[in-house]
Amino acid sequence: MTFTIKVNGQTHNVDVDDDTPLLWVLRDVLGMTGTKFGCGLALCGACTVHVDGVATRSCVTPIDSVGTSAITTIEAIGTTSAGARIQKAWLDQEVVQCGYCQSGQIMSAVELLANNSNPSDSDIDDAMSGNICRCGTYIRIREAIKHAAAS
Repeated sequence: MTFTIKVNGQTHNVDVDDDTPLLWVLRDVLGMTGTKFGCGLALCGACTVHVDGVATRSCVTPIDSVGTSAITTIEAIGTTSAGARIQKAWLDQEVVQCGYCQSGQIMSAVELLANNSNPSDSDIDDAMSGNICRCGTYIRIREAIKHAAAS
């Protein structure tokens, strides 16, 4: 089946089964490998993208549910105000260790800042609770979000 989707401001026609997860359309069909596969069950957050500005687990989002929604991936998140601030803060605070989960972490952090310009520790914990970092960079992630909020 052919679907027309809007990813990072560009329209793409993709020929996939209607139940194909958005993650695989992004990675395998469109070649956008910044979004990672982690668990395949929406438990780890590595596959997080924005669908109409909402952090969404792409591993469990079937392509037929996307419709005309605007999809934003890590490849384009820096073009948004919150995205640019988060990416700079991630570098300033040296958040990344292995880096595998970081695209999903950034996508969740951007949604938080886009909706809450001055998040508390509790707000940060709530927003980031669905993102797992096996390296344990949670303290640096929190500091980076605070840094981005203050900038």
